[in-house]
Amino acid sequence: MEEKYIGLMSGTSLDAIDAVLVSFNKDSIRLLANHCAPINDKLRHSIIDLCSPSDNEIEQLALVDTEFAELSAKAVNELLFMSGEKPEGIRAIGSHGQTIRHLPDKGYTLQVGDPNLIAELTQITVVADFRRRDMAAGGQGAPLVPAFHQAVFSSTRESRAIVNIGGMSNISVLPDGSKKTVTGFDTGPGNVLLDYWCQKHKGVPFDRGGAWAASGSSHQQLLNSMMRESFFQASPPKSTGRELFNPDWLACQLEHFSDLSQADVQSTLCQLTVETIARAVREFAPHTRSLFVCGGGARNKALMAGLASALKGIPVSTSQVLGIEPEWVEAMAFAWLAKQRLFAEPGNLPAVTGAKGERVLGGVYQV
Repeated sequence: MEEKYIGLMSGTSLDAIDAVLVSFNKDSIRLLANHCAPINDKLRHSIIDLCSPSDNEIEQLALVDTEFAELSAKAVNELLFMSGEKPEGIRAIGSHGQTIRHLPDKGYTLQVGDPNLIAELTQITVVADFRRRDMAAGGQGAPLVPAFHQAVFSSTRESRAIVNIGGMSNISVLPDGSKKTVTGFDTGPGNVLLDYWCQKHKGVPFDRGGAWAASGSSHQQLLNSMMRESFFQASPPKSTGRELFNPDWLACQLEHFSDLSQADVQSTLCQLTVETIARAVREFAPHTRSLFVCGGGARNKALMAGLASALKGIPVSTSQVLGIEPEWVEAMAFAWLAKQRLFAEPGNLPAVTGAKGERVLGGVYQV
């Protein structure tokens, strides 16, 4: 029996809310429609402000929680209009919300985007708050997408790695054969520092196609300095976010490299993303036969070329080869997580998050 779900995802890049309409039928999954709702500058800056301590945080949190929920509901309603679907034809919305703090070492993670309001404004049941149940069981609460990657991208013929390059990057290690353990973790910054540097010096949201990074030269001493960050030395399970990799972190790294050109810094940041992913593959996925990239970074030619060069002998391509456009994989994952919740099936992988065991994730907000 076919059921339709909507997935909502907004990542560390803070550019937009991705909304997808997905059909599940037995073991098959189909992307029926997609939509991108841009996050306006005012809301984006408010979210970034909440990522670090400031004054009057409780009121700011409440206001952003409501505004982000309204934008999420707008994205859903626009998606429904575009696809010709009615609310009653959708089983549920899986809403990730927008992470403003993720500090598993302190035992908490926090997302905004009130699911009560999304349910009210769309008249569709919402499943949200996916991360905290895993954290309650001792896990990192992230990454959650490897379970979805396993469901849709695993192969009995070869061991694969799926790398999502959003604001942060994470890897899913999919061994050949269904009985082998799937692992995964955050590898470090994906686009977040690249986007910030581009916005600061070029006045544009991102480095389209990686052209600016390709125009510069990676600086080995700066790269070595960045690679000494303790997060990169830590063993998985591990996850990270803007709490660590932010403009302040970058400013500290650049303190002794003020003579570098802006293009060379961009090139070095690109190489940082490449090298941290490549190191993860070499150390934790040595049997990988194919690597597939999803997320916005899949469209960065400099990143993709860097990965192909760093991982000689391993074919590097995007998830499009596996049937899903790179931009929509994460949003589809949250549609899948909503389905898992309504069928009382686990949504986490303990080997990925470090939780004590499998858990059913998310709270249900019915209409």
